[in-house]
Amino acid sequence: MATHAVAIEDTKSGEVSEAVYEHPFIIRFCHWVNAVSVFVMAGSGLQIFRAFPSFGAKIPEKILINWPKSLAIGGWLGGALQWHLTFVWIYLGTGLLYLGYQVFSGNYKQVLFVPGDISGVWPMVRHYFFFGPKPPLREAYNPLQKHAYTSVIILGVLSVATGFAMWKPIQFSWLAWMMGGFHYARLWHFLIMWAMLAFVFGHKIMVVLHGWNNFVSMLTGWKKDPEYIAK
Repeated sequence: MATHAVAIEDTKSGEVSEAVYEHPFIIRFCHWVNAVSVFVMAGSGLQIFRAFPSFGAKIPEKILINWPKSLAIGGWLGGALQWHLTFVWIYLGTGLLYLGYQVFSGNYKQVLFVPGDISGVWPMVRHYFFFGPKPPLREAYNPLQKHAYTSVIILGVLSVATGFAMWKPIQFSWLAWMMGGFHYARLWHFLIMWAMLAFVFGHKIMVVLHGWNNFVSMLTGWKKDPEYIAK
C-alpha cells in the first residue's frame, strides 16, 4: 500500500520533489513475471487452437478462425502444449503469491474496486475517451483503473478454472459441468484470453496517458510527484 510521501532532492539542480512508495517488490515481481506468462500462454494457446480451430464436435469440423502460425508459439501442437503447461504453473504460482500478499498486507485496498468507486467510472471514461475534464485524483488509482485491475484478477481466476476443466476433464468433471461441458469450457477459455489481451492493450494506453513516472514506479516501486499528494 502507498505510504506517506518523502522528499527527494536532485543533486544536480537542487530541486526537491516528493515520492511515494506505491509498489512493493512482490507486486512488481508478480506483475512482470505474469506479463511474460500471459504473453507465452496466449501465443502457445493459439497454437493449440490451430490444431482444432472450432468449438463444436470434431466431426464435422468447421474452422472458426485460421490463426496464422507466425503469430503463435510452439511450432506444433506438442511444442505448444509444453510451453503452455510450463508457464501455467508460473502464472498460477505468481498469481497465488500476488493474491496472498494483497490480502495479508492490506495492499488490496489500493486496487480493489468497491461500490463507492462506481460513480467515478463515467467521469474517467469521459476524460479518457471523450476529452472531458480530468477528475481530481485522490488515490493511487482512479475508479476506472481499479475496475480494470479488479476485473483482470477475476479473469485470471476464470482462466485457471477453465484451463483445468480442459486439461483434466475427467478429474475435474464437476468443473467442466459448471461451464456447460468441455466444448463450452474451451469457448470460455478462448474468450477470457481475448478479454485479458484487451485489458493489456487498455493497460498500456493508461500507462502512456499517465506518463513516464507511472511506468518507472513499476520498476523501482517509487512514483515521483503523484497527483494525489497534496502540495
